[in-house]
Amino acid sequence: MNSRRHFLRRLGLSAAALPFVSNLSAFATTPARTARKQRLVVMFSPNGTVPWDFWPDEQGETFTLKRILEPLKDFQNKTLILKGVCDKVRGDGDNHMRGMGCLLTGIELYPGNIQGGSDTPAGWASGISIDQEIARFLQAKEETRTRFGSLEFGVMVPDRADTWTRMSYAGANKPITPIDDPYQMFRRLYGQVRDREVLGSILDSVEQDLQKISKVVSREDRHLLEEHTTFVRSMEEQLRTAANADAGHAVPVLEPGIREENDNIPQITKMQLDLLVNSFVNDFARVATFQITNSVGQPKMNWLGIDEGHHELSHEPNENKEAHEKLTKINTWYCEQMAYLVKRLSETPEPGGEGSLLDNTLIVWGNELGQGNSHTLDNIPFVMVGNGLDFQMGRSLVFPKVPHNRLLVALAHGFGHHLETFGNPDFCRDGVLTGLT
Repeated sequence: MNSRRHFLRRLGLSAAALPFVSNLSAFATTPARTARKQRLVVMFSPNGTVPWDFWPDEQGETFTLKRILEPLKDFQNKTLILKGVCDKVRGDGDNHMRGMGCLLTGIELYPGNIQGGSDTPAGWASGISIDQEIARFLQAKEETRTRFGSLEFGVMVPDRADTWTRMSYAGANKPITPIDDPYQMFRRLYGQVRDREVLGSILDSVEQDLQKISKVVSREDRHLLEEHTTFVRSMEEQLRTAANADAGHAVPVLEPGIREENDNIPQITKMQLDLLVNSFVNDFARVATFQITNSVGQPKMNWLGIDEGHHELSHEPNENKEAHEKLTKINTWYCEQMAYLVKRLSETPEPGGEGSLLDNTLIVWGNELGQGNSHTLDNIPFVMVGNGLDFQMGRSLVFPKVPHNRLLVALAHGFGHHLETFGNPDFCRDGVLTGLT
């Protein structure tokens, strides 16, 4: 770290540039780590899916993507679709609560006073989530330790803290709040700024510094600097857009950035996904969650021409073809966000390594329900993309209603963390989920 700062001072650069150059081989204080950097992203969207527009008709390596998953067609050979993986956890709470609180923990909710739409009230999950378990495993070793360990991104997650709004847990009764303001996430990653003008000034300085650095580093490092410069320019454009939107209006002194409003969901999602990719470039973390709204989420996707709330539509019976056509459009939009992340990762070179970030990252897209109107916990729509855990991708698999705990164990095994059970051990009696490798 000291040699990096000395190099920056010698070039006449600001300290603000340090986070952007910390992963360049030219500024390394020790030889670059040669071990592969494996990463995991868990994406969440709510209220189940539309089964007939989601699950492929075929099994194996030859299959056709249905409408909802069509955005992944360019990456079908890196996609793994898992039908028949079910949330078997029961106990307190309704299925929306258990679906959310048990999705990554695989264990029962504590009794509590949060009343769901039916059944008994419940509290928080009674165990750690798999993302945090894997992050803890990686942080315990010097060669895989990162600055943050894990990052929890959100998009329009309600301010209230309850079982419907939290899926990551540091331990029993310890929910983790996702950061759903991209400017707050930017400050966490790159330091404190007080307002939009200060942030804009910092970005201007960083861009100038990156141009200076590009003249004295290798071709490989120069390519990474170009990625950083593109990212900085994107953030500057977002700032300018927000500033123009405020022009001519009496604006209170608020948190800078795009407002957290329903119609800004697409813009906020893109900003957060870009921050996620950039955090991986800088090796700030190797585990991340990305939560779009929450269980029982009610975004109104006006940008798709849909003015009903998502959760409201998800309760409509299968016979309501108009409602399910809208639900298909909604879930396709969620898939498009995953596809955007996949594309960004595939286009970003692995810093100090071979291939792309996608070659070393696995994205898992999940949901709290299989289908909204039945509130089933069977056939949770799990889709995985990327080669981060060396699973055999490019397949559509069907399992005989296996507990999703076995999938969580498989994720840990993919990192070399050979757990025998995870969550409720009763659902791990048949061992790790087979057929993935």
